[in-house]
Amino acid sequence: MATVLVRRRFPRLSRVTAALLTSSAPCKAEGGGGRRKEEEEEEEENPKKGAAIQLLTPPGYRVLHNPAAYARSRARSSFQAFGDAPSSSAVPAASSQLLPPARNALAKPLHRKKTPLRAKQEVEKEQSELHDSKEDPRVFQRGRPEYKSLCYDRFEPLETLPGEEAEAILLGVTAQRGSQDPETVTECFHKLSRLPEERRAALLAEPDFDALSRCAVEQIQSFATLQLVEILKACVRLGVPPAHPLLDACERDFCRRAWAMSLEQLLLVADCWRCLQRAVPSYLSILFSYAARSCKDLALPQLVQLLYIIGEGRRAPPELVEKLEGVIWKHLDACTLEEVGAISLGLFKSLSAVPERLVRRIAERVTPELEEMSTYALVNVLKLLRYARLDHLPLLRELGKVIPPRIPATNVQGLMHVALTCSSLHYYDEAVLAAVAAALPSKVAYCRSKDAAKFLWSFGCLDYEPPNEEEFYSSLIQHTRRKLREFDRFPEHLLTGLLGLAFVGRFPEELIDYALSEDFVQKTRNSKYELGKDLFTLGRSVEIECPGYRGSRLSPQLSQEVTQLVLAFAQQEIFVRPEMVEAVSLLESVLGGPEYVKSHMILPHTRSADLEVHLAADGRPVPFNLKDSAGRELRDIGVSLTDDLMAQLLKGKWSSQPRRGAENEATAPGWEPREEKQAPQTPFSGRSGPVSTSLHVLPPPGGFLDASSSPAPPQQPGGVKLAIQVSNRNHYCYLSKRLLGLHRLKRRQLRLLGYVVLELPFWEWFPLLKRTRSEKLSYLHYKVFDPALLRGAP
Repeated sequence: MATVLVRRRFPRLSRVTAALLTSSAPCKAEGGGGRRKEEEEEEEENPKKGAAIQLLTPPGYRVLHNPAAYARSRARSSFQAFGDAPSSSAVPAASSQLLPPARNALAKPLHRKKTPLRAKQEVEKEQSELHDSKEDPRVFQRGRPEYKSLCYDRFEPLETLPGEEAEAILLGVTAQRGSQDPETVTECFHKLSRLPEERRAALLAEPDFDALSRCAVEQIQSFATLQLVEILKACVRLGVPPAHPLLDACERDFCRRAWAMSLEQLLLVADCWRCLQRAVPSYLSILFSYAARSCKDLALPQLVQLLYIIGEGRRAPPELVEKLEGVIWKHLDACTLEEVGAISLGLFKSLSAVPERLVRRIAERVTPELEEMSTYALVNVLKLLRYARLDHLPLLRELGKVIPPRIPATNVQGLMHVALTCSSLHYYDEAVLAAVAAALPSKVAYCRSKDAAKFLWSFGCLDYEPPNEEEFYSSLIQHTRRKLREFDRFPEHLLTGLLGLAFVGRFPEELIDYALSEDFVQKTRNSKYELGKDLFTLGRSVEIECPGYRGSRLSPQLSQEVTQLVLAFAQQEIFVRPEMVEAVSLLESVLGGPEYVKSHMILPHTRSADLEVHLAADGRPVPFNLKDSAGRELRDIGVSLTDDLMAQLLKGKWSSQPRRGAENEATAPGWEPREEKQAPQTPFSGRSGPVSTSLHVLPPPGGFLDASSSPAPPQQPGGVKLAIQVSNRNHYCYLSKRLLGLHRLKRRQLRLLGYVVLELPFWEWFPLLKRTRSEKLSYLHYKVFDPALLRGAP
C-alpha cells in the first residue's frame, strides 16, 4: 500500500511545468535581473522609514517588527532597486538628429550574421559581464576557515536526497499530522533541503511542505537555538520566498532569544537573512546593540562579517560605526586584500560619516599591493574614496598603472565605478579614461540606464573626448534612447547623462525634447532629489547653444523659481567669499567706482558668479551698473535718508555723488575725471525712473541678477563686455589647469552671448591676496586693460 502511494505521489514532485514557472521565477531573478537589486551608489541608498536601525538595550526592549520591509518577490524587487525596466518597454522611435553645434556623426550599427563561434563568444562575454550583487560581496568569506561559523556556506558539500526519500518524508508529515517533535521537524527540513535544485521549487508548492512549515511555526518556541538555525539554513537552500509565514515566525523568535545567543550565532543568522533577501531591521537593531557592547573584543573575521552585514543593511547607528573605527585600525594590517575591499564596501554602503583619517589609512594599506588586489576589491576601495571625497594621490597614480590593462576584462559596472571615481574626485587620467572609452562600445548593451548616464557624466565632467569619441558617444546615446522609458522612474539619471553631453557640446534633440517635456518635468518633481537646477542648466544651455531647437522648453515659472533659488544661494555662499569681495573692491578702485563693476551671475544656470566690466573701443571703462552704484554711494558716504532728501528723490532733483577717483597707481590709460553722466539703460542697469524710496533698497554685498533680466546686455559699437572669472580649485581637474566640463560650458556660452572671458586664475589671484594693495591693483590693471582683450572682442 505504501509503495502504491509513493508511486502515486512522486510525480507531484516532478510537476515542474506549472509549479516551476510560478515558484522558481524568483530564483531565476536572483541569477539574472535579481543581481541588480542591491545598488552600490550612495545617492540611491535611502531605505524606507520602516527599516531604520537603532541601538537597543538588553531585555526589557520592545521589538519593532516590520517583516514586510523586504517581503517582496525577488523578481519584482530586482527592477525596483535599479530602475531597469524589462527590455520590452515601449520606446519612442529613435532619431539620429543632434542639435547644432553638436556633432551629428552617429555610427550606424553593423548587422553581421552570427556564426557558431561568434554566438559562443557572445555567451562567454555575457557571463563575464554579469554582476551578482548577492554573491560578489561575499568572496572574502572564502579566505579564512573562521567564516564558516559566521556565515552561510552555499558551497558546503551535501549528499543529494533521492526523490523517493523526499516523498517518504512528506508522507510521514501527513501521517503524523503535525505531531512531530522539534528534532524530527529539524531533520525533515535538513533532508528536504538536499533535494536537487531543479526539484526544490516543486517541493515548495507541495501542500505537505506547508503542513511541515505550520508544524514548525506552532512549536517554534520549543526549538533549541541550534535547531532553529538549521531550519533557517534549510530555508536558504530551498529558496523559501522572503514573505513566507515560516520566516515571519523565525524572525520573531530570533528577536526574542537574541540576547541569549552568541555573537557568532547572531552573525550567522543575519547572513542567512541576507541570503534570503529578507529585511529584518528589528533583528539588525539587536545585533548592532549587542556588537556595540563588545566591540573591543571583536576578532578580525567577526569585524569584517559585521561590516558586511552593516553594508547590506544599508544603515548603521553612528555610535556603532564610531566604535568600530578603532577596531578597524587594530586589525587592518592583518586583513587580506579581499577583506579590506569588504570593509570599504560595508562602510560605503552604510552611508555613515567615515572619518577621513580612516579612509586615508585604508588607501595607504592597499596602495603598495594594488596590483595584487582583485578588481572587485579595488573598485570597492574606490567607492569609499569617492564617498569620502578623498584625493589620495599615491593610490590614484598607482591606479593609472594597474587599471588600464584590466579594463577589457572588467565588467561594465566596474568600468562605470572607475570612471565615476575619477570624475567625482576631479582626477584626470587620460590612460584610464581612454581605456574605458575603448572598451565601452562593445559592452554598452550590458549597461543599466544608470550606467550609461554615469559614463556620460564622468567624461563630460572631466571634459574628455576620447580618440574614439564618435563611436563612444553614439553608442551611449543610442543605448539611452533604447532605455528611455526606464528614466521615468529615475529621472535624475537622464538629466545626469544629458548634462554630461551638454558639457562637451552634444545635444541629442529627441532626448532633450523628452527631458524638457511637461510630463517628464512633472516626474522630476516626484523624485527624492531636487532636480530643478539640473533642468534649468539643461534648458538654458539649449536656448543659448541651439538657436534652431524647436522642441519642449521649460516653463517661465520654473525658470524664475530656480533662478531665485540660485541667486539666494549665491548671495550667501559665493559673493561673500574673500577672493570675490577683494576683487570687486579693487576693481572699483581701478575703474573709478561701483558703477563700472557688477558682481552677479550673468548665467545663473551655471551656478557661479561673474564680475562684469564694460570697456569702450578706446579702452576706457563704461559705467553701466547704476542700480548697485546708487546704493553703494549712499552707504559709503553715510548719507542719512531725511524727509527733505526723500522729497528731493521723489521729485527727481537728486543727482548722484561724484564717483571716487581711481587709485593713482592703477588708473585706466587715458582716463581723466569728468562730470558724471547717466549711462544708457541696459537690462543690467536696474529699473528706470525715480529711485525706490524703500529703506531696504540696498542689496547685500556683491549685488544680484534680477530673475527677469536678459543675459545679454547690448554692447556699444567697438566696445567689449568683460566677464571676469574669479576661479578656484573646484573649477579645475585635480592638480591641473584643465577646466571641468561645467565651467568650460559656461565660458563657451559667455562667448556665444558676446562676452570676452577674462580669468583671475586661483594660482595667480589667491597668492596675491596676501600681498600689498598696490601689487593687487597693478595686477588687476594689467589684466583688465590688456589690449588683446579689445582685439578679441566679437
